Amino acid sequence: MQLRVGMVGYAFMGAAHSQAWRTVNRVYDLPARARMALICGRDAGNVAEAADRLGWDAYTTDWRDLVSRDDIDVVDVCTPGDSHAEIALAALAAGKHVLCEKPLANTVEEARAMAAAAPTARASGVRSMCGFNYRRVPAVAMMRRLVADGRLGVIRHVRAAYLQDWIVDPQFPLVWRLQKDRAGSGALGDIGAHIIDLTQYVTGQRITGVSAVTETFVKERPLPAGSSGLAATVDGSVDGHADGAGPATGPVTVDDAALFVARLDGGALATYEASRFATGRKNALRVEINGSLGSVVFDLERLNELEFYDATLPTAEQGFSRILVTEGDHPYMSAWWPPGHIIGYEHSFTHQMRDFIEAIATGTDPEPSFADALQVQLVLDAVVRSAELGSSWTDVEPALTAVAV
Repeated sequence: MQLRVGMVGYAFMGAAHSQAWRTVNRVYDLPARARMALICGRDAGNVAEAADRLGWDAYTTDWRDLVSRDDIDVVDVCTPGDSHAEIALAALAAGKHVLCEKPLANTVEEARAMAAAAPTARASGVRSMCGFNYRRVPAVAMMRRLVADGRLGVIRHVRAAYLQDWIVDPQFPLVWRLQKDRAGSGALGDIGAHIIDLTQYVTGQRITGVSAVTETFVKERPLPAGSSGLAATVDGSVDGHADGAGPATGPVTVDDAALFVARLDGGALATYEASRFATGRKNALRVEINGSLGSVVFDLERLNELEFYDATLPTAEQGFSRILVTEGDHPYMSAWWPPGHIIGYEHSFTHQMRDFIEAIATGTDPEPSFADALQVQLVLDAVVRSAELGSSWTDVEPALTAVAV
């Protein structure tokens, strides 16, 4: 069985997804083989170069052409959030399996529409999944296993932070990630969504209410004159650090940082922090979970490790121990290297494609579903509403029963 993949967008996430599509069938023995058939971007010259560099068979400048073609089975959406809903809904309606990058959409309304469309498509054998890749880090999956096996007992505290510093310089230009109409929100949706999904996935508990504060530290920025890295176009064709900035400025319309406390439906209390102004922190994601029988800690900068505290041991033997998550019986690791040979960030995307291909080929439901991603969107929305109301306690709205999995 062959799955012919078409991808929209070719910058940061497009490159990461391309690497995964290139690698997945070379690493894992799967019931279907992915073919990198078509890549889409608005600029013909840039997308042609990306197709050659990233390994795609062909390219187009019109995502509608990609979605409508009979020789495409899977649509991979790697664009900024303002186009996720339109592309994904069109792809599902055309009978294509859809992998959509996080966050699912820019608004709750868009996310609800996507989550509502997914079960209808599923009835015809069409699968959909949202790309929260950190679920596929072996240490994170192992963290979930420890919790599910009861090794931490009753979960009481969840502590999560995702910190970056790439916009600390006030002269960094006004790229699309700093514009609400393009990105939906700032640090909250960009990196806060990751820790919301990750903690809910690991604990098996959902956030039910929040009290939040957000801040935009630099409210005006130079307009970009040219960019590469974490920057700028609707198809994601340019997505990186700017080469320069013009003399004009424009308003920053998203948050630079978001902090909130939360309650989970299993009784745990939680704290969350997402900031792109944490000077010196490049991509620092850290989660700690405290339970009645132990604690576990994950740090993305030590991606292959967990810290585990087993409070059931005799007191003389207690202390945080280091688990090196590289054994063949650790999640995802059986196809990689001998124990102790570490893997990296890009492997989480390979694992994501593995799970998606297996779900399509076996007719099972991949996770996180669009309904799962809608729930994350509802938490993001509650955080925004709470911050706007002076940090007042705000319940997370329930997802529609119609989109329940």
